[in-house]
Amino acid sequence: MAFLSSTFAQIFLPFRLQIIVFIAVCCANTPVYSQGSGLKDAISNTKTTIDSTAKLQLRKVIVVGNRKTKSYIILREMQVKVGDSVIVSNIPAILEVSRNFIYNTTLFVQVSLSPIIIDSANFDINVDVVERWYIFPIPVFQLADRSYNEWIEKYNASLARVSYGLRFYHKNASGRNDQFSITLINGFTRNVSFTYKAPYSNPSLTEGVSAEGGLSQTREIPFKTSDKNNIIYFKNDRFVKNEWFIGGAYISRKGLKKRETFTLGFRHIKVDDSILAVSNNPNFFNSDKASQNFPELEYKLQFIDVDNIIYPLKGYAATFIINKRGLGITGNINRLTLRAVYNLYFTYQRKWYSSIRISGEVKLPFDQPYYNSRALGYRDDYLRGDEYFVIDGVVSALAKFDLKKEALRFNVPTFLKSKTYGRIPFIVYAKTFFDIGYSYIQPEFDTRLNNRFLYSGGLGIDVLTLYDLKISIEYSLNQLGQKGLFLHN
Repeated sequence: MAFLSSTFAQIFLPFRLQIIVFIAVCCANTPVYSQGSGLKDAISNTKTTIDSTAKLQLRKVIVVGNRKTKSYIILREMQVKVGDSVIVSNIPAILEVSRNFIYNTTLFVQVSLSPIIIDSANFDINVDVVERWYIFPIPVFQLADRSYNEWIEKYNASLARVSYGLRFYHKNASGRNDQFSITLINGFTRNVSFTYKAPYSNPSLTEGVSAEGGLSQTREIPFKTSDKNNIIYFKNDRFVKNEWFIGGAYISRKGLKKRETFTLGFRHIKVDDSILAVSNNPNFFNSDKASQNFPELEYKLQFIDVDNIIYPLKGYAATFIINKRGLGITGNINRLTLRAVYNLYFTYQRKWYSSIRISGEVKLPFDQPYYNSRALGYRDDYLRGDEYFVIDGVVSALAKFDLKKEALRFNVPTFLKSKTYGRIPFIVYAKTFFDIGYSYIQPEFDTRLNNRFLYSGGLGIDVLTLYDLKISIEYSLNQLGQKGLFLHN
């Protein structure tokens, strides 16, 4: 599993390409954590003596720097509103919470909040923002495999397994934090898709909508998992899977922390008939039909209160999902999924941090086809050190523990004549981690990693740069005694 230096260099080739593109497009859109000039400065600038236990009324909020974003989108994220009365000693904490929520819209590269004491009864708040670039035409370099490690280790970094194309984003189309994207991909797979999300579509900014749709084709799909937890692929010179989907969602966010999403979609999938053969996997759909059509309904409830939604160091985030695939109760690909994820982030002195991520998922009924049985080894649900394996299941649980310290912080000049974009900040965190997991599957589909306690651990570093680009380099040891160097973004 361990990589040689030459292999490790190859793994960075796609990332070097992405970094060059992001530098050119984003011009170092990196967050700057700034609360403002502070309460002491605001009080010192007024001739009135202010008691820290006194209450001041917010007279107005002055927003500057927002050329595209509507001011009311920024004001919506503030914990305090015009007309509210605030105890003087509580003002710094309120400003910091408001700054976090404004920054977590991902609309700005800098957010600064400063109080302005008017007199013994009133104060203003100055909100100074620097907008990020919202339009991103980004080249796509997409692998057929689940990770760069698998692509290099198993397929010698073959370019024949690469899809390429263009993804166009507009992340603030009307200035209301609405997001639009179009994707065009060719190569190993073909994909044409679009998404549009308008999170604030009503006057009170509490409701929104989204829509998406697309077509895709691929020359290879996983159709079975081996008893050693390796994916077995079915491939052909022609496309072996054709799929189209369409969907829409209603979004509700009546407060700052709570979000609800109701999604309805419809999907059509057709695979090569040979996949369902007895010699391959007749359990792929739990049906002898290679073509499947089904609706999908989902309810998602989220609570988010973190300092930085991209790389949290303090706060919590919780998600609960109920998903129903298909209209029936049994048979074919009908599935009811209950999923929960809880994240806790802790900040200590001397730039030490820790985090805990706990997730669990149940699929009902337990008699699920292979298509519906993904568990550990997909999305963020994997044990570090088990990146090469997939562990299917109908009940799964995972816990991840991290302890990290900020080890390095530096800037690289861009030689641009700009106070905002004249440098590229880098932050490096050194970390140690430990993961535990479990995935239950029915006995007839048991593998060496199913239905047993799993664990792994290791050391690594996280590198943050270019606004939302994170690279993790991790050296892991798993429960099988295997060890290796892994890369994630």
